[in-house]
Amino acid sequence: MAQTLTLKIIMTTRQALIFANGEPADGTMVRLALAQAMTPTVIAADGGVRVAHVFDMPVHVVIGDMDSLPTDEQMRLHDGHVQFITHPPEKDFTDLELALMYAIEQGFSWIRIIGAIGNRFDQTLANVYLMALPILASCDVAIVSGEQFLRLLRVGDNHLEGQIGDTLSLIPLGGAVERIRTHGLQYPLRDETLHFGPARGVSNVFISPHVIISVGKGQLLAIHTRGRA
Repeated sequence: MAQTLTLKIIMTTRQALIFANGEPADGTMVRLALAQAMTPTVIAADGGVRVAHVFDMPVHVVIGDMDSLPTDEQMRLHDGHVQFITHPPEKDFTDLELALMYAIEQGFSWIRIIGAIGNRFDQTLANVYLMALPILASCDVAIVSGEQFLRLLRVGDNHLEGQIGDTLSLIPLGGAVERIRTHGLQYPLRDETLHFGPARGVSNVFISPHVIISVGKGQLLAIHTRGRA
């Protein structure tokens, strides 16, 4: 019943798939996101066009300074009437950040980001931190990569769907996260605090297909890995 309700909610929201210029990292969580995207708008953050092509997804909008997109590819996309939103190289925002800002301006409330993790740790970390943008607070936004699903958990009850035996790590961002209560995990937290630094929240395990994580103060990065990580 919960999965049916989730599917109905997804079908009634505006959906966007955003492709960043990292590793395609195909896998279970990526395929699940693609399957849940019924009629999405596909947004490529500059060289994310390459990643979209890996999954045979037609690009509708390209955003960025175009420093990672070859000229011939730009011409081909222009010929296909793809919308370009070009920014100067000297800017205060990354291409992925610009893509997220555009998605919010256009009213998308279900967003999945693919290709946000790559071989540059600075870019990967910055991409993960983008989920803390205040403009995303009311959106269902997540990064998917291979077997992993990354979501930022804010104050209140947060629900995650998975399979028994899946791995879940909870990592505090921006300081201590207080009054955490969990249901459906092998190692429960009962009104406890996870501090920024120690790795206590790493490698918990789903013992129920539906997990609830309540947060009293702060923000938790939830990293859900299909199966035993």
